[in-house]
Amino acid sequence: MDLITLRAGDVAVELAPEAGGAVTRYWLERGAVTREWLRPTPAGALRARHPYEAAAFPLVPYSNRIRAGRFTFRGRAVVEPLNRPPERHAIHGHGWQAPWRPLDVRAAEARLEYEHAPGAWPWAYHATQRLTLTPSGLTVELSLSNRSAAPMPAGLGWHPYFPRTPRATVTADVGAMWMTDEEMLPIELVAPPAAVDLGRGVTADAVALDNCFVGWSRHAAIDWPELDARLVLRAEPPLDCLVVYTPARRPFFCVEPVSHVTDAFNLADAGRSDTGALVLEPGETLRTAVVLTPEL
Repeated sequence: MDLITLRAGDVAVELAPEAGGAVTRYWLERGAVTREWLRPTPAGALRARHPYEAAAFPLVPYSNRIRAGRFTFRGRAVVEPLNRPPERHAIHGHGWQAPWRPLDVRAAEARLEYEHAPGAWPWAYHATQRLTLTPSGLTVELSLSNRSAAPMPAGLGWHPYFPRTPRATVTADVGAMWMTDEEMLPIELVAPPAAVDLGRGVTADAVALDNCFVGWSRHAAIDWPELDARLVLRAEPPLDCLVVYTPARRPFFCVEPVSHVTDAFNLADAGRSDTGALVLEPGETLRTAVVLTPEL
């Protein structure tokens, strides 16, 4: 598999366009210190094209789960493949499981594209990522263009995995949290309970989360006190939702800026107006960006 390495000063990013357009590593080398800002991808997982073991991947044309892979949009029934067996739901769209094509690769910048032909998802679309590395941070610009002749439901997001330490903490200003059922699908919007109040900081090891938070300020901080390190994550509109995933006894956690809540298309079809679900008219393009700024 051909990999792309971007470098800027003492930081580097490695990309695998063929494996879902994924970031496979983002790290700093300064003297004798090597700091992994994202969970690095094991070589075996990369060869096997297992995106769930990547450092980060794009979410297009939607984020998270669609219940049973089914929804109705403007009277049209859509049935998506269940793309992560044995899970009974479609998840994370298409881009993370498809090859992307490098368009423009420079020393510290790369642009990748993904073209989707109509199928089970009956709309043609075009997605791009532009990753720009500087000594002070990484910017990921995402775009999604509707290339079909009919309006298309749409969403965008980015799915980073962070290395976990016993005191690793996530802090973010949020307004509310979706409680979920046993299959991690939303059932009730509530004020965040004290144990998961991101505004006060939540230690990844303290609670197992797989929840979407809304009313997010588009600013989050990841702290590793043992390493005296911090990473600030900022996002642009419409990434107004934040999915936090802290699975028990795993060496990573996720803090995912996304444009809509889990199962947004079904919730919107049921009459909710607060899901973040978007509609792209023919020829319309949705753009956003995520910026990671490490601090030592």
